Amino acid sequence: MGKWLGSNKPPAGADEWIGFLDRGVKLEGTLELAGTFRIDGEVKGTVRCKERLIVGENGLLEGEIEGSLISVSGKIKGTVRATNRIEILPSGVVEGEVHTPCLVMEAGGVLEGRCHMKADAKPAAAPQPLGLRVQPTGTSS
Repeated sequence: MGKWLGSNKPPAGADEWIGFLDRGVKLEGTLELAGTFRIDGEVKGTVRCKERLIVGENGLLEGEIEGSLISVSGKIKGTVRATNRIEILPSGVVEGEVHTPCLVMEAGGVLEGRCHMKADAKPAAAPQPLGLRVQPTGTSS
């Protein structure tokens, strides 16, 4: 663990960074991560992250990707599952299936495939336009 201004503890609200794969690194297999992790290299296989997974601009992931919050600036090919949120940033590309209760896409981000929103994440009811009254069916005015 690093030092933050003379303290061994990170500032309040800081994610617990556990590491990264830099550009030029290639990994094939299963990667299990307990904290925030950044990938700028290439990974083929399964990636499971309990916290935030960041796919950098040079990152390329192929396979099954799981995490709480997944931010994509690079490219993912395969199935992506997030329990919290998936963010596709301006340079990000996701090809395949996305399963998440919340999808955030910035201008320039690409999703080529299918998106599945969890059934328990129902949108709020739309407000009624002003000036319109809804009458129950079977009654006359």
